[in-house]
Amino acid sequence: MVLSEGERGALEELVRAHSTAQQLALRARVILRLAAGFSDRQVGRQLGVGREMVKRWRERWGETAGRELKTAERLVDAPRPGAPPKITPEQHCALIALACTDPKECGREITHWTPADLADEMMKKGALRASRPGR
Repeated sequence: MVLSEGERGALEELVRAHSTAQQLALRARVILRLAAGFSDRQVGRQLGVGREMVKRWRERWGETAGRELKTAERLVDAPRPGAPPKITPEQHCALIALACTDPKECGREITHWTPADLADEMMKKGALRASRPGR
């Protein structure tokens, strides 16, 4: 693996910076050691990680080469599969804003919001719709 001077400098900076997340710093160390000529097995042993992890980051680093990404962006986790969000960011913001209001402002005779009350009020305002039959 060959690194440009800019890539090497950026990776070394990530490793040294106190504010770098530990996972990001570890991935930067992996890439730096691979570029120094160590094998996947040697890097894994030196850093106390599995060979598969080293192999994964060697491949990901190569896959992101040539893209217009900052060095730290090349070391970020790939999106994981899973269910899509059930509410939009706008609905989330509306829910937070509602939760920060006094329930009495909405004509509710309660002192604190419960999750059921919040959901009911959001549906009443048209910001959410019932997701389950019978609700």
